[in-house]
Amino acid sequence: MPLYKYPPKIWEALKLKQGIYARLPQHYLKSLEQKEPSPVHWRSLGVQYRANPKTGQKERVQDVPIPVFHPPPSQDGLWAGEGWISGFRYANNDKLSTRLKKTWKPQLLKRELYSEILNEKFSITVTARTLDLIDAAYGFDFYILKTSKEDLNSKLGMDLKRAMLLCLARKNTALYPDDPAKREKVYNKYKQFEIPEEEAEWLGLSLVEAAEKQRQLEHKEPEPLFKACVDELVEELHVQKLSEPHLIEKK
Repeated sequence: MPLYKYPPKIWEALKLKQGIYARLPQHYLKSLEQKEPSPVHWRSLGVQYRANPKTGQKERVQDVPIPVFHPPPSQDGLWAGEGWISGFRYANNDKLSTRLKKTWKPQLLKRELYSEILNEKFSITVTARTLDLIDAAYGFDFYILKTSKEDLNSKLGMDLKRAMLLCLARKNTALYPDDPAKREKVYNKYKQFEIPEEEAEWLGLSLVEAAEKQRQLEHKEPEPLFKACVDELVEELHVQKLSEPHLIEKK
C-alpha cells in the first residue's frame, strides 16, 4: 500500500494496517487510540454564551483550550499533565507598553517515591500537582495504577505501570522473600488492577518498541544446511530399512 497516494495526515493510521504493525496484538493497537486528557491548565465553561454581570447583555464565551507544550524531560518524570505555556506579558505591567513573549513553566521538585509492589525507591522529578494527586490516590502505586496513559503523559510513568502489573500478574516470589505474609498482603491490596501477563508486557510500549518486540517473537534462527542433509539421510536410511524385509520375502 503506497502511502504517497494518500494525504500525509492519515499515513500514521495506514501504517498500522500493513507489515509488522498489522500483526501487533489487538489490545496493544487499541491502546494507541488517542483520547483527550483531563484539563490541567484550563476548565471548560460548557456554554457558548452568558450574560454580562454588569450590563446583562448576552456575550459570546471564549471557551478555547490553552495550548500546552510537553518538553522531552516531562517524559522522564511525573509532571501530572503540566507543561510549558507560551504567551505574552506587558512590560512594567502597563497595558499601554510593549508586549513581551513569556513562557510559564511548572515548578519541578526532586522527590524519592516508594513503590510497595516493586519494593523500590525511585528518585523522580515531579510537580506540586503530582504530589497532591499521589496523596489523593492514597499512595504512589495507587496513583500510577489508577491514572490513565493520557493523564500520566509520561514514558517513565507507563514503564512503572508495566513493571507493577507484570509483578502482580507473575506473583513474583522474589518480592519480600523473607516475609511471605507481607508479600501476600501487597498482592491482595492491588488485586483489583491485575491483568493477564500477555497484556501487561505490552502496556506502555512505544510503537518502535512494540514493533521490535513483535520482530523478536517472530524471529526464527536459520536452520544449518548440514542439519537438513542429516535429517534427509536419516529419513532415507529409515525407509530403506523398512523396505528390506519385503525384498527378502520376494526372494
